[in-house]
Amino acid sequence: MRIDILTLFPEMFQGVFSQSIIKKAINRQLLEIAIHNIRDYSTDKHHRVDDYPFGGEAGMVMMIEPIARCIEALKKERNYDSILFMTPDGKTFNQQHANRLSLHRNIIILCGHYKGVDERVRELYVTEEISIGDYVLSGGELPAMVVTDSLARILPGVLNDETSALSDSFQDGLLSAPVYTRPATYEGHKVPDVLLSGNEKLIREWKMEQQILRTRTRRPDLLGDDSSSESTT
Repeated sequence: MRIDILTLFPEMFQGVFSQSIIKKAINRQLLEIAIHNIRDYSTDKHHRVDDYPFGGEAGMVMMIEPIARCIEALKKERNYDSILFMTPDGKTFNQQHANRLSLHRNIIILCGHYKGVDERVRELYVTEEISIGDYVLSGGELPAMVVTDSLARILPGVLNDETSALSDSFQDGLLSAPVYTRPATYEGHKVPDVLLSGNEKLIREWKMEQQILRTRTRRPDLLGDDSSSESTT
């Protein structure tokens, strides 16, 4: 997979993309990430990329021309499956969305800033608009990192144990069951006996029960509208 990220602040990605799972994916040549500074595509002598909005609203808007030049230049090099725009009014990102995007070969992620981008960018180029939550950040850089990390860890061959990603929260529409490790007893708090039993069938049943209980208690919306009224005891 290749991900091209369009941003006004390329330096923000250096630390995040040089660590942990993303670094492993890159080193194993399973993921290629290219960061593009939108200012490099401005024809203004001061590399200006924003202007005042028509209509007199406060704030600045990213201009269409530098963004369009960057996208068109990339499209001449390869075909893209999706052009994503990180925006708080986009569709909320979830695990099923990540699973689908992970099947793509080439993706562009556009990071907005200021009051957003000229609407014509969204009309002419963007294929999907993504939000990571109902709140506003200073720009799309942090959401782009979130999406990239989410995709990287489910690419085949990235995790040493590929079954690990399959047991993550939300993969099956449920939250994960509690997990424990050594020591088996800590200051009187014991690991559930079933996890020490070695009985795989009982362990699977316990984990499923815990997943449902935890989801019903913490995120009843994942179980459907009717579950929110069920007892959690």
